[in-house]
Amino acid sequence: MGLIRTLIAWAFMLAIIAFAALSAGWYWLNSELTKPGPLEAEIVFVVPPGESLSAAATRLEAEGVIRDARTLRLKARMDADLSGRPIQIRSGEYLLEPGISISEVIRILSEGRSILHRITLPEGRTTAQMLRIIEANEILTGELPDPLPEEGTLLPDTYLFHRGMTRQQLIEKMQKAQADLIEELWPQRQEGLPFDTPYEAIILASVVERETGIAEERGEIAGLFVKRLKRGMRLQSDPTTIYGISRGEPLYNARGQRRTLYRSEIDTPTDWNTYQIDGLPKTPIANPGRDSIAAVLDPPDTEYVFFVADGRGGHLFARTLAEHNRNVAAYREYERRTQAQQRGRE
Repeated sequence: MGLIRTLIAWAFMLAIIAFAALSAGWYWLNSELTKPGPLEAEIVFVVPPGESLSAAATRLEAEGVIRDARTLRLKARMDADLSGRPIQIRSGEYLLEPGISISEVIRILSEGRSILHRITLPEGRTTAQMLRIIEANEILTGELPDPLPEEGTLLPDTYLFHRGMTRQQLIEKMQKAQADLIEELWPQRQEGLPFDTPYEAIILASVVERETGIAEERGEIAGLFVKRLKRGMRLQSDPTTIYGISRGEPLYNARGQRRTLYRSEIDTPTDWNTYQIDGLPKTPIANPGRDSIAAVLDPPDTEYVFFVADGRGGHLFARTLAEHNRNVAAYREYERRTQAQQRGRE
């Protein structure tokens, strides 16, 4: 009996020692995981696609973010055992603050809380012009898709994205954004519109978008074009005619200066020259924004059927042809004075 009591005492003592050691070990590990790390200034840490947590831990130690990569790996294994699944880190670009702890590093990398970049694709740009902006962005990766997206299928906006997004993924995101917008607005469209499909709505919206850069005018111009189409009048839009000549790129004279349309170009039929064809042009002439799409689907009732540029970024609207002709004459006079002033400065 004495021996048994001795063995029990020793077992009890060993259990106490083991528990104490385990508690001390847990206290040490928890302290190592939560205490501030050695990083002295914020850095951007990039996790490339496919990198393992173990490899990232080695780099984090080498870059002075954490003191010991083994501690991070141990924490990841413990979390995996508790959750029943391995801890995965996500590719991306992460801003790590000075003194960041190991636990916080794991949380940030596993949650994918990477830096968001932005790219702005303005309203009224052709698809070719938008693709040039996308191709020039140095954060996006990969090539442009083949085939290229069709004209008028991208929704202009400012898009946020993580490092590692491909150009094709961004383009697909823009196409989906436009499709979602049409799905939302098309069922709510005004009755009696002079077009039958969402594609035709995008065509007209692209003409509205290219006609004005002034937000307050979009509704008026959309209403005017809808009224002209209902009456069987031609749109007579300069941007559609330009698209038929240069696919929406600016026109230049022999001296390399930007110019307006020549009379001969207005008189030359193309599938987009709405001075020469009835109804809508063959395709969109640009990528319209939300406001222009919404305007053609729910245009205001307007008394105007004519308009001309005022030379200052806006337009002069008219109810009758006589009033319109006076506005055109005023614009031509403004043009002549402006050109004379420019020649005088030269």
